[in-house]
Amino acid sequence: MTWFSPGDVADRTGLSLDTLRYYEREGLIGPVRRDSGGRRLYSGGDLAWLGVVTCLRRSGMGIADLRRFVGVVRGGAPASTEPVEMLRLHRSRLVEDIEHIRVALSVIDGKIAHYERAGARSA
Repeated sequence: MTWFSPGDVADRTGLSLDTLRYYEREGLIGPVRRDSGGRRLYSGGDLAWLGVVTCLRRSGMGIADLRRFVGVVRGGAPASTEPVEMLRLHRSRLVEDIEHIRVALSVIDGKIAHYERAGARSA
């Protein structure tokens, strides 16, 4: 099995070392293996899980909701529908946010066109 140092993980994920330690303290990752000197070692599975956590975080999921999701996934019953329900709720929020962003982009594009036309007329 391949093990990665915190620096390697930071380079591969774009997360800072502080963020990695924070995610571990919050219970979002881990427990992280340590070598004989007490240094953290991350597995490929840890990297994959960090990808999920990072995706959910960047998509706007708060730390409390992430903590709850991780707790359900790690400790939930195998047939539990709760993780799916949580992800569906988060997805519906994202779809709503995307629609708001589309509207904002449309307004901004309209304003850009307006100011470009106004600038062209005054030139």
